[in-house]
Amino acid sequence: MSTAHSTRTARGAIATSHHLATEAGAAALEVGGNALDAALAAAAALCVVYPNNVALGGDLVALVRKPDGTVVFINATGPAPRAQQLKVLQQRHGTALPTRGVDAITVPGGVRGWELLHALGATRSWSEHLDAAVRYAADGVPTARSVAAAIVDERADLETDAGCAAVFLPGGEPLAEGSPLVQPELAASLRGIQAGGPDEFYSGALAARWVAGIRALGSTISLDDTASYRSECGEAIEADFGPYRVLTSPPNTQGFSLLRTLQAVQAQGVADPLGADAGVTATLFARNNAVRDELLADPSRGGLSGLELMEASPLGDSEVALAGRPSGDTVGLSTISADGWAVSLVQSVYFGFGACVLEPSTGILFQNRGTSFSLEDDSPNVFAPGKRPRHTLMPVLVLRGDELAWVAATMGGQAQPQIHAHLLLRSLAGASPDEATTAPRWVIGVQDVGDTRLTATVEADVPEAVRSAIEQAGFAIKSVPRHDELLGHSNLIRVDSDGYTAASDPRSDGSAIVVGARGSAGSNNDDDNNDTDNDNG
Repeated sequence: MSTAHSTRTARGAIATSHHLATEAGAAALEVGGNALDAALAAAAALCVVYPNNVALGGDLVALVRKPDGTVVFINATGPAPRAQQLKVLQQRHGTALPTRGVDAITVPGGVRGWELLHALGATRSWSEHLDAAVRYAADGVPTARSVAAAIVDERADLETDAGCAAVFLPGGEPLAEGSPLVQPELAASLRGIQAGGPDEFYSGALAARWVAGIRALGSTISLDDTASYRSECGEAIEADFGPYRVLTSPPNTQGFSLLRTLQAVQAQGVADPLGADAGVTATLFARNNAVRDELLADPSRGGLSGLELMEASPLGDSEVALAGRPSGDTVGLSTISADGWAVSLVQSVYFGFGACVLEPSTGILFQNRGTSFSLEDDSPNVFAPGKRPRHTLMPVLVLRGDELAWVAATMGGQAQPQIHAHLLLRSLAGASPDEATTAPRWVIGVQDVGDTRLTATVEADVPEAVRSAIEQAGFAIKSVPRHDELLGHSNLIRVDSDGYTAASDPRSDGSAIVVGARGSAGSNNDDDNNDTDNDNG
């Protein structure tokens, strides 16, 4: 684990799921950048060092709190290609899109999301945001534990794509933990985005190369699709929980599910939601999963609003089981700066290595977010050209009155609302960020192959009384090791009266850093600014 503390003189704090990304973000703070600058540097770096989780070909969502207290939601989730047709997909794939391959690729939204973050109030130049990412890609980085494990897990799919095989299986063998991960083509692409800005990725020469590359494999994404894409700014959805106000992302994301859980825990007077009353909470999680699976869709194409989803009931009681490994290979990062900016950001390629399509001339790996669409005509989330799929990504901010109290982000696929519930219920009960991120977890629903809506994925150190309560509520217990990645990589910053406390999940390869006012990362002296920066690998 990695935990960092500060005094009032701290310049800012950042926690991410890979220590090199945390260092990139902290470096931005050290030279006078704000939380936006830190988030951008870290987000770009993660696209290089954590490719099983995130890449340039993925999506992004974020909540940004401005110094005046205004909160902005950034939706950088991309749509389906306009030339892709439902009936063709139904004829080709039946009732569900595949989890891999070009038909699962949607327009990548992440780089346009960076553009909005930069425009909101970043102080560093666009080019500077990508400096660390370029260096990591060109010089190489040690392959992280999580990346090496994912290469082994996803080897069969990676081997089907020449681009993926060349990068992750050089010489036909998986990259081992600690071995150099060098990506010269990706470095060149990042340099192009440095020089040409976001437009280079969507309408420039770089766009022309990657679009041509995936079209040669059968994708219908066109330069018209990419050039016309824009991310959006909107408003968060929110709910009160005791003296706190919890803010998260609206549809097409699943943020509403967290608010449903918190409101139900409060309304029903659930005294010990993660302990003796875990069976009640598990039932709430399952019910909210059902609402999401049945009703969540793109609101610009007729999907329900966040408020409507918070009040909706499941339509039926059908067994929900998804193919593949829908655990959600994603990164979340949390950052804050003393000038009043704060960012909770989540970006992703969805499954491990996304679509397992890496365009070799550019080094860009693409998401498989299209697999979230339904191919059933009567589903609100049915595929349509230009439509955004429902999304698992969801950032979170927590306020105490008008003051920021926590900045939270996590990966975890369909279980992200549940993981956030664990984090917040523990934090609001007095747990430190370290205690909240390291505590044993359990979640309900599909996290891996063979899971169903009634599967409870439970870490080995969850107390027996909690296991029994969940089992008695009708769920099938699936035990996994302590601090298993299936239970997410969370990153949490608490705003204290005397500074910040930040922590990164031991399930990841991450770290947390608090940057001192003099531009250094501080010391281990509690009387001064201090931090720890540890690789959780």
